[in-house]
Amino acid sequence: MLFGVNDAALAQDNLQVRIGYITQQLPEPLPLSLAVPVLTDNGVMGARVGREDNATTGRFLKQDYELVEIVVPENGDVRQAFADALGQGIALFAVDLPADSLLTLAGEPEAAGALLFNVRAEDDRLRAETCLPNVFHTAPSRAMKADALAQYLVWKRWTRWFLLTGTRPEDVAFADAMRRAAERFGAEIVEDRPYTYEAGSRRTDTGHVQVQSQMPVATQNAAEHDVLVVADENEVFGEYVPYRTWDARPVVGTQGLFPATWNRNHEQWGGTQMQSRFESFAKRAMTERDYNAWIAVRAIGEAVTRTSSADPKALKAFLLGDQFGLGAFKGQALTFRRWNHQIREPILLTTARSLVSVSPQDGFLHQRTPLDTLGYDEPDSTCRLD
Repeated sequence: MLFGVNDAALAQDNLQVRIGYITQQLPEPLPLSLAVPVLTDNGVMGARVGREDNATTGRFLKQDYELVEIVVPENGDVRQAFADALGQGIALFAVDLPADSLLTLAGEPEAAGALLFNVRAEDDRLRAETCLPNVFHTAPSRAMKADALAQYLVWKRWTRWFLLTGTRPEDVAFADAMRRAAERFGAEIVEDRPYTYEAGSRRTDTGHVQVQSQMPVATQNAAEHDVLVVADENEVFGEYVPYRTWDARPVVGTQGLFPATWNRNHEQWGGTQMQSRFESFAKRAMTERDYNAWIAVRAIGEAVTRTSSADPKALKAFLLGDQFGLGAFKGQALTFRRWNHQIREPILLTTARSLVSVSPQDGFLHQRTPLDTLGYDEPDSTCRLD
């Protein structure tokens, strides 16, 4: 009995670290193929594995980690759910929400002393214009992904691009990032064309016939080009482009050869072990959002371990300092940019079944680190959070 009492006393003396994971049940496009599972736990599984990793170290350092999962219904009040979490004393959050919702939460007066880690929104404006001091980004920006792809295309000397863009805002945003990357690295967009066809269903004969006839027409008579760059984040038409174009050219962008922070094809630098561990825990493969959420929770854990504190102010100072570096199966430690709080990381270039390369590419140099050749460098951003 005395042993049990001592155990309880010791547990009370442990440092309590509560991390809120907040998301909303928003509609997402269904996968185009039956080979791709429909996920109901995208993102949160990465946060759960991150908590387990933190807890493994925490047991030896008298640190207890709790992940508080806050799932708001589609028509629910995200602001109220966030306010309730703040009222419960939670000050560290992994935020799995679109950009506008993230900005709303971060701008709440009560959130000024909290830290919010963005694990979903890739909008460049969050890193170049609208930056908030209490927000860190573990999701990459679109500019980082576009620059990673552009470096490889330039390295291959495939510098003439035919850009085919969908009509949705996310597609336009990715196309803008590719235009910026072309100008930045010396490529040329020889044809810039919107895709306005209505894609049919490839699960029916009529859909197959329709797509096979549409794609050559949609891509014909383009200026001479080395690659066709697709901007279709919502997977409306991009998967139908390879092998159906008018000209026989490689397809890159959001489909074909695409940039990603994580993919199940990644095996280097301990990636295989991470893949196996995650699949054992989640019973499925790790996604990009899982990885971004894992980084967020692990970054908090690393900062808590090194500072012996759960105070957001102390954690923020450490995360932005020279001593922080997170091992994340990318061959080098990940760090945060002081001016916009974006995490620096290599970007994978992969197809559906094979890892092709990792950017930054050799020869793309920077006075600080080659990782800062991806995305908005300090002179490119109006943000000055440091």
